Amino acid sequence: MDDHPGGDEVLLSATRKDATNDFEDVGHSDSARETMKEYCIGEIDESTVPAKRTHIPPQQPNYNHDKTPEFIIKILQFLVPLLILGLAFVVRHYTKKE
Repeated sequence: MDDHPGGDEVLLSATRKDATNDFEDVGHSDSARETMKEYCIGEIDESTVPAKRTHIPPQQPNYNHDKTPEFIIKILQFLVPLLILGLAFVVRHYTKKE
């Protein structure tokens, strides 16, 4: 993989599938085609490939139309530290001996 001119990402993206179309789309040189023969694992038996594949997309979380709770949390994350800091200054001011 280190010697592949396209990098290892190209090879890894073609794993576990028929990479014939990927190989042909790039337009490899004759020397690349000769090298491919050395690394070719085998041919895919077309009779073993399922005729129809069903894809079930992963379930997405429900969209939150009402953003009010998220907005309140963000405001509290900003205001609570400021309130604590303000309270610390007030306590220090009134407990400070002159």
